Amino acid sequence: MHFNFNFKRKAFLVIISAFLVASSALVFQACQKSNDNIIGNGDDQGGYASDASRIEWANDDVISIADAAGEVYNGAYMRTTHNTSIGTCCTVGVDTVSNPHTLVIRFGSSDCVCLDGRSRKGTIIVSYSGEYSDAGQPHTITFDNYYVNDNQLTGTISTTRVDTTIAGNWYYKVTAADSMNVSQDPLNSQFVVWRGSLVRKWVQGYTTGDRSDDIFSISGTALLTRPDGNVFSFGIATPLQFALGCNFCESGVVNVSGYEGARILNYGAGTCDANAQLSIGVHIYELTLTP
Repeated sequence: MHFNFNFKRKAFLVIISAFLVASSALVFQACQKSNDNIIGNGDDQGGYASDASRIEWANDDVISIADAAGEVYNGAYMRTTHNTSIGTCCTVGVDTVSNPHTLVIRFGSSDCVCLDGRSRKGTIIVSYSGEYSDAGQPHTITFDNYYVNDNQLTGTISTTRVDTTIAGNWYYKVTAADSMNVSQDPLNSQFVVWRGSLVRKWVQGYTTGDRSDDIFSISGTALLTRPDGNVFSFGIATPLQFALGCNFCESGVVNVSGYEGARILNYGAGTCDANAQLSIGVHIYELTLTP
């Protein structure tokens, strides 16, 4: 009887040990980074991360172009038939007689390769009152067949400049209600819809007169509708950083809520690359953004 007791005791300890080893392995694996191809749908596999990155980049670019053609740098010089700060095939005109005033930036009906190497065509129209650089005055940006790198922008972007007591620290309140067609097939449109209430800070490059070194910080909330019809709510937890010289969101953290629950989207720490991370529960997935 004593032998049987020891045998049963040893067997029990072996089973318990095996269970603890297996449990530890599962816990260890659960805390590890996972490959993004394990995610079960295209929305999580970089879909909304890429869509938000490229439409917000395009919005910052458009606001920057409007500023370059307005009063921020040198309005009288910018309104020429060959706009050397934007591109040599762009024309800029202004009507300050009508109220509201209009600033019209025309890239032509065929691709205009601008100084940043990107192709643009169509027209950007800015409506405003007072002087272009006045604080507290809304600027409404609309589009007429406007494309950047063959992606069409439609809708409106409204901005209001807010001055602070610190020189150079002014920022924009931005209301985005625009869409981007990310399809290159004219018979198969794929629209990304962006609706947001955002704050846009110009954190670098505002004193140089060179758009290539401009960097912006974006905070606030937005609603993204993907081409597949799925809707995602974006709450920016750490401001997003966009450099006009980079095709991707460089940094920032977003709380994302969608039809499959909560996620945390991390665009990185400030490097211009296509890398991002998505956290779902305890799992972290590596993503590659689409420019």
